[in-house]
Amino acid sequence: MEKKQFQAESKRLLEMMINSIYTKREVFLRELISNSSDAIDKIYYKALTDDSLVFDKDSYYIKIVSDKENRTLKVIDTGIGMTRDELESNLGTIAKSGSLAFKKETELKDGHDIIGQFGVGFYAAFMVADVVTVISRALGSDEAYKWESTGAEGYTIEPVEKDSVGTEIILKIKENTEEENYDEFLEEYSLKSIVKKYSDFIRYPIKMDVSTSRKKEGSEDEWETVVEEQTVNSMVPIWRKNKNELTDEDYTNFYHEKHYGFDKPLKHIHTSVDGAVRYNAILFIPENIPFDYYSKEFEKGLELYSNGVLIMNKCADLLPDHFSFVKGMVDSEDLSLNISREMLQHDRQLKLIAKNISKKIKSELQFLLKNDRENYEKFYQSFGRQLKYGVYSDFGANKEELQDLMMFYSSKEKKLVTLDEYVSRMPEDQKYIYYAAGESVERLEKLPQAELVSDKGYEILYFTEDIDEFAIRMLMNYKEKEFKSIASGDLGIESEEEKKEAETEAKENKELFDAMKEVLSGKVKDIRVSKRLKSHPVCLASEGDLTIEMEKVLRQMPNSQDVKAEKILEINPNHEVFQSLKDAFEKDKDKLSLYTNLLYNQALLIEGLPIQDPVEFTNDICKIMV
Repeated sequence: MEKKQFQAESKRLLEMMINSIYTKREVFLRELISNSSDAIDKIYYKALTDDSLVFDKDSYYIKIVSDKENRTLKVIDTGIGMTRDELESNLGTIAKSGSLAFKKETELKDGHDIIGQFGVGFYAAFMVADVVTVISRALGSDEAYKWESTGAEGYTIEPVEKDSVGTEIILKIKENTEEENYDEFLEEYSLKSIVKKYSDFIRYPIKMDVSTSRKKEGSEDEWETVVEEQTVNSMVPIWRKNKNELTDEDYTNFYHEKHYGFDKPLKHIHTSVDGAVRYNAILFIPENIPFDYYSKEFEKGLELYSNGVLIMNKCADLLPDHFSFVKGMVDSEDLSLNISREMLQHDRQLKLIAKNISKKIKSELQFLLKNDRENYEKFYQSFGRQLKYGVYSDFGANKEELQDLMMFYSSKEKKLVTLDEYVSRMPEDQKYIYYAAGESVERLEKLPQAELVSDKGYEILYFTEDIDEFAIRMLMNYKEKEFKSIASGDLGIESEEEKKEAETEAKENKELFDAMKEVLSGKVKDIRVSKRLKSHPVCLASEGDLTIEMEKVLRQMPNSQDVKAEKILEINPNHEVFQSLKDAFEKDKDKLSLYTNLLYNQALLIEGLPIQDPVEFTNDICKIMV
């Protein structure tokens, strides 16, 4: 029996195959099963044009047989088989794919597609086997042949007896090493798990002899182990079924079977596209936030299948970051895969699928917002923060897509509202979308800065998350209405009369404010008469791009470099305290310094900012008390 050598290129590729191309050894079984499925497909296509062939689907299957004692694993199929020449051609020259050649010769129009296209998957068997044997008998032939190889050294081909058409692949599983446990590829449980993970939706039955326990006949307490042949794959994936046949419970069961989450999904999206690129997808919007969602450990991505075979467990390229909470899967026949089928080539089809999926998710969220507000608000409580990050990230590239999905608590409605709802209620004379930023709704409702805006009858949006103000700054405006913080220096709502009164007060009290400014040297940019305060004595406002709330967020970050907002201390000229300041300025400069520091520290406390010297502050209070 002559031993033949692989071609030089094939020999090198085989070495790479065994050592580096595949990241997980278990995929060898996926590849062998895919090849077996192809072999049965080929009989099916021949039956379409050959009247002498009758394709009875029940007669075609793939069987996996494990023999622990002899350390062999068999993958048997009832497919088209291979002649001697085909064994030589397909297995002797790596990357020469019989499936690819068949695909080019045959027009596939009825929803079937050949899985294997590159002819290298078979050689993944050498990752787990010392010896690989292929026994095959081709359709229409009485002869069978055995191809055998121990790896890169070469292979042999010889005639053998085989009763039926099809192919039997026999792997002599390697012995365990310190680093690798090869026994798992002989264990019933492991083999079933690999089939379910990668090949659950192969269209033909994958059979195994499975051990089950049952009570002995006629006995109440005695059990026996029985070995029965079972089909271990589902065959028909849920995404290929008609949507009208499926219930919400079917989708929820699929969600749990695939371990997408322990919660009940808030919404499912089932879509089938047959255009420039063909794909099926089932997507889920979870009800609850995963415990690790905002951690480095969280991995976004959808399961990616190629014609029912799992290619990637988490394909991150299919989801933008702002929709990273979405779970589910995509199955496409049109993807360009590299030779290991584990890595996608970044091609037009993948980008097109990702773009379509993003649009679909957005439209479904908008539908939920419009037609099921209660569930949308549940979703938003869990994942609204991620949408805001999406607006802020990538220099605002996604802000147009996401702005209508955002919600904020309303001072008037006392609930979450959208920007569109806010703008639709704005009075004609209102120029800006007003907002207040702080730790909680309860705290924001008490802010002195809100008095003037509220008196005008204007609605205020409450920003209670650290990302809110950054996202809005990136958005800049909504429907041509700019955003304005109630703590900004100029609110744009003062009447001409109010402005003149404030200017007069400022001129009359210039010396007082200069003296106070000297007391607070370096702490505030300016001291001014307030046009916004009605009942409160003092508040802080800000100027420039950095607000006081942004300062608080940034100072919590590493390497914040002590960033500070430009603060303005505003004094209410109509409050009794203002007269006390004027009296102190005229009669007692020490008392003016005491009052000034107290008012400044009061303003800091109102804003939730730390007092620089708490001891000094308490001493100042004691001075007033005595």
